[in-house]
Amino acid sequence: MSRIVYVNGEYLPEEEAKISVFDRGFIFADGIYEVSAVLGGKLVDCEAHLARLERSCGEINLPLPWSRTELVAIHEEMIKRNALDEGGVYLQVTRGAADRDFAFPKDIKPTLVLFTQARNYVNAPTVKTGIKVVTFPDLRWERRDIKSVGLLGQVLAKQYAAEQGANDAWLVEDGVVTEGASATAWIVKGKTLISRPLSNKVLPGITRKAVLAFLAETDFTFEERTFTLEEALDAEEAFITSATAFVMPVTSLDGHTIHNGAPGPTTLRLREIYVDFARKGGVLG
Repeated sequence: MSRIVYVNGEYLPEEEAKISVFDRGFIFADGIYEVSAVLGGKLVDCEAHLARLERSCGEINLPLPWSRTELVAIHEEMIKRNALDEGGVYLQVTRGAADRDFAFPKDIKPTLVLFTQARNYVNAPTVKTGIKVVTFPDLRWERRDIKSVGLLGQVLAKQYAAEQGANDAWLVEDGVVTEGASATAWIVKGKTLISRPLSNKVLPGITRKAVLAFLAETDFTFEERTFTLEEALDAEEAFITSATAFVMPVTSLDGHTIHNGAPGPTTLRLREIYVDFARKGGVLG
């Protein structure tokens, strides 16, 4: 049985789903996306993802005619129709279909697409081993805070990582780690977590926000600043956060072993807290 996908108000078998060849998401990458995790058949922190969706759409003047309530309902129906227990729901909204012209067309309806992917998040094999990361030049545009569907820079970084036998890439600009190709990058020194400040240089991570909200439950502190590649190589621990990785240990960076090549206690404690949060419904108070 094929997956059921959502396209502009219809729930369809994936083989029957169609989008216009004139859709601006296809021609110009004129669109925004979000991915919400699902655990135990329940959405994890979906409201926060939809808030970020609204912000990203606002930054490019893309109309979003659906309310959060309507979008959550569509997410939940997709989970139900696909019997999804663990995985993610991908949402993409584009400006819509019109004859090719760079300027925004008038009076067209945005395109809305959702699909699901079954994934093993909680017991992923890399939780026990950590992931291998390599660095790659940050080739992206200047508005990285907008979750645009234009991901060619990230594709090239991820492909480079795959060719190097690594799991992921950290992007570097002017000697400073920007973020992961699809995640927030962190290092640990003692009981201090370090990650760069939010700006147009990075995507404001939803899982990052959740992790920071948990710090009151721990004796960890947070230092919000940039860090260099050299500092990362010398860190006691490193990890990434994202909607699909949760909190994932990094045990190798550019071939250099981090924390003796095993996931560190700080990272594992944060992951434990996050998974517990996700199992309970994943909604911050």
